[in-house]
Amino acid sequence: MPQSPASKSQTTFGSMVFCHRCGNLLESLGQSTAVTCEVCSLVHSTEQMGTLEVVTHSAPSAFPSVLKSKRGLVQQRSGEREQAATIAEACPQCGAPEMSFHTMQLRSADEGQTVFYNCVKCGHKFSVNS
Repeated sequence: MPQSPASKSQTTFGSMVFCHRCGNLLESLGQSTAVTCEVCSLVHSTEQMGTLEVVTHSAPSAFPSVLKSKRGLVQQRSGEREQAATIAEACPQCGAPEMSFHTMQLRSADEGQTVFYNCVKCGHKFSVNS
């Protein structure tokens, strides 16, 4: 009995084939012409399974991202950067008298840290290894 496209998509998932009566995962198709469900004993013809078309649908919320769940923390951290320390140093791009800065240890511990500057007026960014 041929299946409609809707029932085909409900009984397969990728290369796995499920019994359309009970939902059990069927054994590997192999070279045989039929596969019998171990749960309900329904016999499935493997000829039909070779031409099955798999259609799947998912919503963005179906696979939640770890990064999305931490989005609030990231926004909070970016707010902290706006309150960075300032220094009376002229911007090399626009000449503004004040720049914000923060430091980070990017190289080995026996070397100096890197200072990241950000112009509060034009947004120009640069770094200096100290």
